[in-house]
Amino acid sequence: MDVLSGPVAGVFRAPDVDYHAFAPELVLVAVLVAVLVVDLVLEGRGRRLVGGLAGIGLLAAMVPVLTLAVDGANRSMVGGAYVVDDFALVFKGLFLIAGYVTMLLSSDYLADDDYYEGEYYFLLLSSVLGMMVMASSRDLISIFVALELLSIPAYMLAGWRKRDLKGNEATLKYYLLGVFATGVMLYGMSLIFGITGETVLTEIGSKLQGPGASLPLVSLGIVFVIVGFAFKISAVPFHSWAPDTYEGAPTPITAFLSVASKAGGFVALMQLVFIGFLGRDDVWQPMFWVLAALTMTVGNLIALRQTNIVRMLAYSSVAQAGYMLLPFAVAGDLAKGPGAAMGPMTTYLLIYAAMNLGAFALVLAVARKTRSGEIASYGGLFEYAPGLTVLMSIFVFALAGIPPLGGWYGKLVVFKTLLDANTPWAIVLGVIAAVNSVIALYYYASVAREMWMRPVPDGDTTPVRVPAGLTAALSLCAVATVVIGVYPQVVARFGDLAVFSLLP
Repeated sequence: MDVLSGPVAGVFRAPDVDYHAFAPELVLVAVLVAVLVVDLVLEGRGRRLVGGLAGIGLLAAMVPVLTLAVDGANRSMVGGAYVVDDFALVFKGLFLIAGYVTMLLSSDYLADDDYYEGEYYFLLLSSVLGMMVMASSRDLISIFVALELLSIPAYMLAGWRKRDLKGNEATLKYYLLGVFATGVMLYGMSLIFGITGETVLTEIGSKLQGPGASLPLVSLGIVFVIVGFAFKISAVPFHSWAPDTYEGAPTPITAFLSVASKAGGFVALMQLVFIGFLGRDDVWQPMFWVLAALTMTVGNLIALRQTNIVRMLAYSSVAQAGYMLLPFAVAGDLAKGPGAAMGPMTTYLLIYAAMNLGAFALVLAVARKTRSGEIASYGGLFEYAPGLTVLMSIFVFALAGIPPLGGWYGKLVVFKTLLDANTPWAIVLGVIAAVNSVIALYYYASVAREMWMRPVPDGDTTPVRVPAGLTAALSLCAVATVVIGVYPQVVARFGDLAVFSLLP
């Protein structure tokens, strides 16, 4: 019988594809191909064109994200493995904006240090594409594929300065520890699949609330999966790669890893915990409690001892991950249900992106003159760069959570989550977080003290020349940080949208 004829032919009909739902990813794929072709044809002559094309492509991918948001319909595809809803759109927008700001930081950095190669933009766009896929993934397989797509280009970008020993060390540590963490995570996923027979998160969530949910292997699988993503968000004790990688990588890539890559890890954790592992808060909640307490405390205490500003911001980024983990640690005790913890985490991630990208952009601007990453080199910055001094003060005090800058609202919503839980363990964790906030203020304020109160180390007060791309990045981050602090409802709305759309 001819299987291509008669009634059986319908079995082989190609599935319908919602091209509008896939449009952001399709636009980015088209830009990736264009960047590769243009660089191949023009080689070094087209470096400005390639960078501009990559930046325009990221902005173009924002257009279907906005049209999908206006449309408002949740789209579930591939048997529920790939979902485009408000949660996915909020984070796709974040990843595209973070990628665009990184492009602005990269343009003159690559030209000035003679590290230009066209593959840089191709790899950066590929990593952003992986993050966008992660935002829509609701399946163990698609989550793993997205993780690899965002991570492998990042490994290569971390070691972009091939003639620099620190750069080589950075990429080697990042790669080796990343592969190890991925193996642990994949083993955990295989245990979950072996017990439930499912890879779609909603199906796993249903199975793990049944009679087999209490099996020890289920608990072991959940622990392994969380450990794998704890590396990605640089949670203690899986943070050892971050300081050396941040210092050795190109500064724009350091900013990208500290914001976009970390956000990708948190997106995956939210989907896994609040959809797939929702019924097993007895396993993941105590684990997140320990991770949050350790990550805040270790990150802040080690940051106190740093004399290099990139390493200080690296440990600051570790500590900030601890604050973001706080809602996970009490999610199971919330009266409105575990999903109520998602809003504070989403809000904090969005605020953190603006102020941390701004801080690294400022580091890049000052280094153009000082050629140093030492905090002491910021002495007397106000004398020859008052504008940069004000901007850096905005970013460091926002990271410390000082009103009326954006960081205060991020701290407020996570502390409020601890109060809403209203359990002894939540109160203890709140006290630990409060003490850590005071510790963090000390080293953030020490940077401001150098800029405002110390003399210029070498007496050179030549003004800093800030290129147009870097100026645009600083302006975007500063405006976002101040506006969010004064009018936090702007970002709170996005947190609410993510909560309502993701809950099963």
